[in-house]
Amino acid sequence: MANCAIVGINWGDEGKGRMVDLLTEDYDVAVRFQGGGNAGHTVINEKGKFALHLLPSGIFRNGVVNILGNGVALDPENLWAEMQDVMDKGVVLTPENLKISDRASLLLPWHRDLDELEEQRLADKKYGSTKQGIAPFYSDKYQKKTILAGELFYPEELKAHLADLMEWKNLTLTKVYGAEPYTTEMLEEWLATYCEKIKPFICDTGAFLKEAQASGKNILFEAQLGSLRDLDYGIYPYTTSSNTTAAYAPIGSGLPSAKITNVVGVVKAYSTCVGEGPFVCEMFGEEAEELRKAGSEYGAKTGRPRRVGPIDIVATRYGVEVQAATAIALTKLDVLSYMDKIPVCTHYVLNGKQTDRFPFPSALKNAKPVIEYFDGWNCDISGARTWEELPAKAQEYVAFIEKQIGCPIKYVSVGPERDSIVIR
Repeated sequence: MANCAIVGINWGDEGKGRMVDLLTEDYDVAVRFQGGGNAGHTVINEKGKFALHLLPSGIFRNGVVNILGNGVALDPENLWAEMQDVMDKGVVLTPENLKISDRASLLLPWHRDLDELEEQRLADKKYGSTKQGIAPFYSDKYQKKTILAGELFYPEELKAHLADLMEWKNLTLTKVYGAEPYTTEMLEEWLATYCEKIKPFICDTGAFLKEAQASGKNILFEAQLGSLRDLDYGIYPYTTSSNTTAAYAPIGSGLPSAKITNVVGVVKAYSTCVGEGPFVCEMFGEEAEELRKAGSEYGAKTGRPRRVGPIDIVATRYGVEVQAATAIALTKLDVLSYMDKIPVCTHYVLNGKQTDRFPFPSALKNAKPVIEYFDGWNCDISGARTWEELPAKAQEYVAFIEKQIGCPIKYVSVGPERDSIVIR
């Protein structure tokens, strides 16, 4: 049995969804193990173009069972809208190929309200939240103030539990933020409109995964965002509120006994960052806008322009270490084809000294990038399907990154489509 985690190495938005869609050909189960609907996994295949936010990216593969694990911030409203969208495009979703952990906590309507209210309060000190309720959700989860998906099958206990939570949460909404309180009627409508729709998909996914493991099934674990957004190892406090690392996959999936045998770290051929926080290699002005347009760098969830820059070797090396990556997928190499000279951030300068170590978050704002330039290949590489078909300069660029980050680059993506890939 092979257990593989597909994770982000940098700030997120690296192209994990396209890699999950590609690699699930060799897997029986795909599990999303953390995060919520605050980021998008873009997938393009024969069924169309999709921006997934909660659904595992293996849903397009026939025969693959897709699971939303207990570590996920389960938003019934957004999940149901996403399910409807993909089903309208011809994707079949049934309780046989999509299963939701009964131990996943539900993201409640007030979590989104609190997210937006707090960003408004922070004003120019905001964290850059997508306002999908993720931070308030995980805060409540660790305070044991959420509803488990499985509670939907126990209506009397659920009613009493929700009433207690509503009473507590309304104190914050009204007295701290001056917002309108929630009512029992509002929650009953939310339960009927969204929770009842996803209820047939909720089950004991832990038991399913144990059986899959025992029968030798191949399991793929899908992460959201990247190393630098990890709550413990990222650019705190400009992180997400969950652990984005492969090491968390067994816990967040519902299979704590799983041993991860392969970790595919996804790295973009240049850097992008959505949201606030330090971004050492950031480009500005016309140079940045040209790269942003070439790569269509706009958030899949928010639509907001992504901050862009050259690939950051220091940050990428750190991300490889955090994820314990065994192989790298380098995505969007084709986007750089317009450049005569390709910039690479090879080192940082901090306090007047050159360093190759990723600094402590508080020191990042003082770090300056050391930029080196590589010759571009100035031709369309989107049709390449073998290493030999890539121009020599493109090969040199990939080989340099591989050597610097200390991890083999096995996959090179030259386009967003499923088959636009070079496998080394």
